[in-house]
Amino acid sequence: MALAGAGLVGVIAPVAGAQGGAPGAPGQATGEGVVIGATDGRTDRAALNAAVRAMVDQGGSSAALGLVGERGRPAWTGAAGTADFATGAPTPADGRFRIGSVTKTFVATVVLQLVAEHRIGLDDPVESRLPGVVPNGRQITVRQLLNHTSGLFNYTEDASFSFEEDPVALRQWLDTGRWRSYAPRELVDLATAHPPYFAPGQGWHYSNTNYLVVGMLIERITGRGWADEVRRRIIRPLGLTGTSMPLDSVSVPGPHAHGYYKLPDGPADVTRLNPSMAGAAGAGISTTTDLTRFISALLGGRLLGPAELAEMKRPSPQSGADAYGLGLQRTSTTCGEYWGHNGGIPGYTTLLYGSPDGRRQFAASVNPYDVSDLPAANAAFENLVAAGLCDTRPPAPPAVAGASASAGPVR
Repeated sequence: MALAGAGLVGVIAPVAGAQGGAPGAPGQATGEGVVIGATDGRTDRAALNAAVRAMVDQGGSSAALGLVGERGRPAWTGAAGTADFATGAPTPADGRFRIGSVTKTFVATVVLQLVAEHRIGLDDPVESRLPGVVPNGRQITVRQLLNHTSGLFNYTEDASFSFEEDPVALRQWLDTGRWRSYAPRELVDLATAHPPYFAPGQGWHYSNTNYLVVGMLIERITGRGWADEVRRRIIRPLGLTGTSMPLDSVSVPGPHAHGYYKLPDGPADVTRLNPSMAGAAGAGISTTTDLTRFISALLGGRLLGPAELAEMKRPSPQSGADAYGLGLQRTSTTCGEYWGHNGGIPGYTTLLYGSPDGRRQFAASVNPYDVSDLPAANAAFENLVAAGLCDTRPPAPPAVAGASASAGPVR
């Protein structure tokens, strides 16, 4: 997750691509492979094509792809860059990708469905369902987990997850660490070994730990895992054929652009990793078609009733300008209000936005590679967001779904 307006560098880890490489190395794509979809005439294809190309040409990404929906139907799709350095294949516009913390919006939707079924209350204490799992669980509510006001330490800020900051640690993680399986309770225990950021409800700090606990709550309430409930309640009813919520499968199924780290001796392919490091906080895989269909259905009231959707869209006062609700964040732009989330996981950065009136949806996936020119990377990223939402670049970049700027593998 990035701070509002922080751009691409706030989403990815700072070391990914900062170590340099030989000119002409794989991944310095020319913008070839752009695929154009149908349009209803209201979407500026030229601005979108330029933005997705610039994410590769000026922004240093190996691949980028996006989709704009109008009233829930695709109006533009585009892709640029190289999907696979080994083969030189172009980026598929309909490819799958890891969505990182966009997973949280799916998980929060399941919880609010359970609230509508009176199986749990937003102000129920965690201790009542998961006794002994988190310290001070009697004072931490379900709502505080969903809106990041619990104060629980973010486990990805622990030193063991700071491998992207140290070249030696990064190589070790690439060799062995990325294959490790984690149980949610193991990561929660890692987090709770640190003191909380603040007393429950007394501040706001983005914490992936909150959603690991939410995933455990879903399993305790339903008797099924969080991923099973996402499939049963969202993926299957909406026909999201490119979306999956893996637990420990290391592969990205189907056509997809690979994710890479740029190292002194060449690119390191990071596409395959064990997603249990993210769990309910960020393990999902999807496509731009599926994500725009999901956000359209969610904001259009097809997944939640009016009361539950209103709760989801009510930012916590503690989040201030970040305007974070329950797994959704509000973004104000020159062309209107949007709700959505973004996410990051090694090799992938994801954006998802939808207007509450159903007018427009935007989803994009970027594979950061060489961001040694930080101003150029951030400018390209901000331009992509602005083009996706407004067809142009506004005077000031819109707020990007955000949180702590600390490094970590799940954002």
